[in-house]
Amino acid sequence: MLILSDLRAGDIGRVCGYYTGNIFYRQKLLAMGLVPNTQFLVIRKAPLGDPIQIQVRNFYLILRKDEAMQLIIEQVFG
Repeated sequence: MLILSDLRAGDIGRVCGYYTGNIFYRQKLLAMGLVPNTQFLVIRKAPLGDPIQIQVRNFYLILRKDEAMQLIIEQVFG
């Protein structure tokens, strides 16, 4: 499994789950629509990798590194 920072701009990913850790971040990600099996597109990453902009459904999210590291993702090809 990957973390969000492993993907590059233009890559498509899918949320597989969450790492155990801060429950606050998990609740925040769920509230933003990043539920398991949700696909997203990486729009851009800052030069040092923080923050990361993604498109989920029809809206854009900016995630900080701490938030993004809570996501377990897989890359979607095709």
